[in-house]
Amino acid sequence: MASEVVVEKCLESYKHSFREDILSGKVAFITGGGSGICFTIAEIFMRHGCRTVIVGRKIDRLQLSAETLTKATGVKCLPVQADVRKPQEVITAVEKCLQEFGRIDIVINGAAGNFLCSLEDLSFNAFRTVIEIDTLGTYNVSKVAFDKYLKNHGGVIINITATLHHRGILLQAHLGVAKAGIETLAKHQAVEWGPRGVRVVNVAPGPVESTEGLRRLGMGMPIERLNDIIPVGRVATRQELGEVCLFLVTDMAGQITGSTLMVDGGSWMVSGTEKQRMSMYKQFRSKM
Repeated sequence: MASEVVVEKCLESYKHSFREDILSGKVAFITGGGSGICFTIAEIFMRHGCRTVIVGRKIDRLQLSAETLTKATGVKCLPVQADVRKPQEVITAVEKCLQEFGRIDIVINGAAGNFLCSLEDLSFNAFRTVIEIDTLGTYNVSKVAFDKYLKNHGGVIINITATLHHRGILLQAHLGVAKAGIETLAKHQAVEWGPRGVRVVNVAPGPVESTEGLRRLGMGMPIERLNDIIPVGRVATRQELGEVCLFLVTDMAGQITGSTLMVDGGSWMVSGTEKQRMSMYKQFRSKM
């Protein structure tokens, strides 16, 4: 039976924090742009004048998303089917972008695969699949975009990573390894490609509301409980992730490259027991 097509929705209202035409004339090539965080990144870029190419494996989803994005923003969005694990498909997708728009200024590497699994239960094939989609897929897209356009014109590459590998997180070894590889790759790319005018930055989200990742990986934890253990008191919104990426692709971020920006409200630094421990400390202090 065919899987249900997820229909994404654009923001109900939007207030520009940056000049509305700050990305006018630019083109963004966005993998994973048919849904989730990368759909909203595409929307925010388009609301600032950037034409987009959204790339993924499911053309029906991509076409619906492209129509939705263009209707909401009045800016062209080209849906292109490709599997980032397959270099020839990536080459074809990048060539379609260049044929349509003549340029690529921004690359967003957002294609990803994830699930919950212990190391004991993790199969060889499952581990390899995540590495292929995330790490190799990011390499494939970045290399093709660089070879075909960026090396002669400059640009910005943003990788959507994660915070899991900065601590040991249960049931997420496969993704942690994949994302750690991406962040290391970005450092080498930043050094080698910087002289060619290319910046490479990682954006590492924590929990983000209204995403498949939170639904599938949250294991049913009430959002109130999740908010309670995040230092800023709430999960991120997709819009916030998009705004961060918007800043990073502007000239204001011209000195940022090879870095990872944590966008998780500080949750990567905590264990979830901080409030309990602070309460215990206050009780202890009151008895002194």
